[in-house]
Amino acid sequence: MDNLKDGIAELTLLLGTRASASDAVREQHSHGESYHEPAWPDVVCFPRTTEEVSGILKISRRFQLPVIPFGAGTSIEGQVNAIHGGIAVDLSNMNRVLRVSPPDLDATVEAGVTREQLNRALSNTGLTFFVDPGADATIGGMAATRASGTTAVRYGTMRENVLGLGVAF
Repeated sequence: MDNLKDGIAELTLLLGTRASASDAVREQHSHGESYHEPAWPDVVCFPRTTEEVSGILKISRRFQLPVIPFGAGTSIEGQVNAIHGGIAVDLSNMNRVLRVSPPDLDATVEAGVTREQLNRALSNTGLTFFVDPGADATIGGMAATRASGTTAVRYGTMRENVLGLGVAF
């Protein structure tokens, strides 16, 4: 348990109050919309930058703590449940649409941008994001689970709609 205690201490140094081990925050991040039993993380982190995500992952590696990415919590397969405890990384603060380029037919977004938020940013550009899993999921979560939905046959799944990913280490 010293790894856990020391890891949480370092996460708190990195993020301050944006690293929380409170029961209310941990419970909120223990489940999605699936039938699976909730499984609480030991700590929840709310990074705002890729550099902070990288810092969280370095601490995770050093203290051997599992990492569970958390977006909007719409998970229907149980992938947000922290079955081994660890660090839930809530990406909701990384919710900026960084670039929309109609001539290139693409957009650059952070992982916490939701499907509806992206479509609002695309309005009046002639572009639309058609992947619709039936929830206002985050783009990061949709990419991680290769989301599809009712429009997949015509417009493809996330696999066909993601051109590239930036990954923090």
